Amino acid sequence: MENIISFVNSTYHNDEVLLDAYSKTITGVVSKVAGSVAHIQVEKKARNRKGEIQVAPGSGSGFVISSDGYVVTNHHVIEDADKISVLFSDGRTLKAELIGADASTDIAVLKIYDSNLKALSFADSDKLQAGQIAIAIGNPLGLQYTVTTGVVSALGRTLRAKNGRLIDDIIQTDAALNPGNSGGPLVDSLGHVIGVNTATIPSAQGLCFAVSSNLSSYIAGKIIMEGKVRRAYIGVAGQLVNLTERMIAANKLQKRTGVYVFEKVADANVYNNEIRVGDIIVEFDGKPVGSVDDMHKLFSHDVIGIKKQMGVLRAGHKQDVYVIPGEMR
Repeated sequence: MENIISFVNSTYHNDEVLLDAYSKTITGVVSKVAGSVAHIQVEKKARNRKGEIQVAPGSGSGFVISSDGYVVTNHHVIEDADKISVLFSDGRTLKAELIGADASTDIAVLKIYDSNLKALSFADSDKLQAGQIAIAIGNPLGLQYTVTTGVVSALGRTLRAKNGRLIDDIIQTDAALNPGNSGGPLVDSLGHVIGVNTATIPSAQGLCFAVSSNLSSYIAGKIIMEGKVRRAYIGVAGQLVNLTERMIAANKLQKRTGVYVFEKVADANVYNNEIRVGDIIVEFDGKPVGSVDDMHKLFSHDVIGIKKQMGVLRAGHKQDVYVIPGEMR
């Protein structure tokens, strides 16, 4: 009997130690990170039911990424904002300037001016593993941060942005996002940012998503250096279509779908004269195209203004045409 009691007591003590170690990890990270997490408060103009224009408040979270005052948040948090303020848990309220935003990745960068700023560092999200600790921190009220914990439950997910493009390299986590936590950091057990919290799917049992740190830091860097993220376009509207087995076999295609061109927009910044309405795009610059999302991935800034080959099916037969992509406005 004494042996059983001793075993139970020992097991209980070990659980206490483990729980205490976990708690110490979380509280240590929070104390290290929370001072850099801010409440983003915005004012936007909106029409009420009577059609009258009035000021509508909005809010989210963000975090400092440099000691000279750059702050990352979500594009949807600051979209159409006339006034942006950044509030920290120590009571500081600072006016923020919008440096730039990218709707295609839901990332925005603000600039604030203060001498007492502590920056968070980005981790290499390529080294993340499913199952490791994930801590979501936000500042939805401006005076007190919120913390939720969980694990990285999946990597390499995709999420549809508000403008229709797919955001690649999304981290899925079960660390719940409280209201107002959008734009806050998802951090690891060392307090390094592994993602920017961006969305939840209420119907999916609390699944939460964050834009990976590698993608977020790349986009933030482009915005800081150039004010925006440059992307190419060719001035056509298209939709996904299935290809017949005969089309696939006769033209030795790698994908079973293509992009049907149903509209062509004349634009001085784009050369698309060789494309016809009714063409099915199946290739760009030697790479297979099976969807509009494939085209978005291939239309990066480095093809802007450069003559590129495009494979299209016309009357069922593949032929090469040439385009010169312009810069998306």
